[in-house]
Amino acid sequence: MSITLQNEFLKIEAVEKGAELISIKTVKDEAEYLWTGKSDIWARHAPILFPIVGKVKNNTYRINDNTYNLSQHGFARDMSFEAIKNTDSTAMFKLSYNEETLSKYPYKFELMVKYELKDNEIEVSYTVRNVDDKEIYFSIGAHPGFNCPVIGGDTENEDLKFEDYYFEFEKRETTNIIPIDENGLLKESPTPFLYDSNIIHLKRELFKKDAIIFKELSSKKVSLKNIKNSRAVTLEFDGFPYLGLWSKPQGAPFVCIEPWFGHADFEDFNGDFREKDGVMKLLRKQEFNCRYTIKIFE
Repeated sequence: MSITLQNEFLKIEAVEKGAELISIKTVKDEAEYLWTGKSDIWARHAPILFPIVGKVKNNTYRINDNTYNLSQHGFARDMSFEAIKNTDSTAMFKLSYNEETLSKYPYKFELMVKYELKDNEIEVSYTVRNVDDKEIYFSIGAHPGFNCPVIGGDTENEDLKFEDYYFEFEKRETTNIIPIDENGLLKESPTPFLYDSNIIHLKRELFKKDAIIFKELSSKKVSLKNIKNSRAVTLEFDGFPYLGLWSKPQGAPFVCIEPWFGHADFEDFNGDFREKDGVMKLLRKQEFNCRYTIKIFE
């Protein structure tokens, strides 16, 4: 089942599978900003990453003396959520623990996902509730992909290409990135990336070693713009300690902007999941809330 929200600026669609946003179109000319999920390139649109972000080493992790298996980015993106609230401007979905999740992740939880449409902005909210009789541990993140170039509308004759796009942070940054090894795990030694700059030009080689991962940027907003028109996406990620930027290493007409709480294992990590860098701890009967916003400019 899908849920559609629309106002005078935007029309968005989300589905119960993964509580995933699958479309962001302008009402004015029906230009599609969200990646279309072509199965031969990348079959997702904006998956939710829970209860891990990235990979755990060998797709396994340990809690006390018990070992569990989890594939990259966890299970939430592939599970059916329940649509629990739908108004003219809001859609809300819920995923609760069950026997399947407990076999992979030994904690009882509720995960709520809410989309709220406000003019030309989509507010995306996550709530994790601890309904267990003990502390629970998790990571959570977003993975929305955006068309480069935008599809449809009045863009068809502008001859835009991937390399005409660039990222623009709200502040000039001097920062490193966390490199990724060939197994999708993180390396301990950071790599210098930006020096007193707020611009990253898109090119195929940018993602040849997978995602670009930042920690604790000064900026809390980043925009995806192009050199030929005013169409842009601005993602605000205030509160998220990590930001990933990703596209297919071999090249693809989209790019992802990913705010995270947590990240993949470091390549030398062999400890208990509860000791993992970036993992969140939630006490009994407590809940964790975060949100990010996507703003569309025509």
